[in-house]
Amino acid sequence: MGQRPAATPRWQGLYALKPWYTRRLTPIVDVAVVRGISPDLFTAGGVLAAGAAGAAVALGWWPLAALFLALRLAGANLDGAVARARAVSRPWGFVVNEIGDRASDLLTFAGLAVWAARQRGPGLHWQSWPVIMVLVAALAATLPTFASLAAAAAGATRRNGGPLGKTERCLFVVAATAFPVILPVVATQLVNGSLITAALRLRAARRELAS
Repeated sequence: MGQRPAATPRWQGLYALKPWYTRRLTPIVDVAVVRGISPDLFTAGGVLAAGAAGAAVALGWWPLAALFLALRLAGANLDGAVARARAVSRPWGFVVNEIGDRASDLLTFAGLAVWAARQRGPGLHWQSWPVIMVLVAALAATLPTFASLAAAAAGATRRNGGPLGKTERCLFVVAATAFPVILPVVATQLVNGSLITAALRLRAARRELAS
């Protein structure tokens, strides 16, 4: 018997807008199909955009950070959309997508850590509470993914979304870059939101696997 689809959770956050966003990207998908562009190129493009966003965050250039993070999210969306449209989806593509997403998160948080280290005067102050809080937030941000992948390995649906998914993380990073005074608050909420998201994903997976 096939695996029964999991019910759509009410706590998807901004991930619920993904179908709408994907439709906005349809012209790009159509071009990729006509020209035979590999979905992996969009994954790589998303990672490069995340690296550029991390550099912009480190320098405090929040408008550029917002632009590049939007491109990072577009790349993360387009790889799957193009793979489906070209009928070239494959298990290894799932692996490439996950590695790309995690690399993008690390690059973004690295930029935020540098930005935090610059908030205590000239130079980089790595041994400061803002930096420590950002590093803790970066670690916590991996928990929802670990929860989803562990559940998927056991046969459950691979869950995405919120209440604090990658879209929300990008918005929080832009806010902390634009208003560094709220950086400790943002880092705290990133930790809280990540823990809640991981717990909700695990609860949903447990119910699915028990049914």
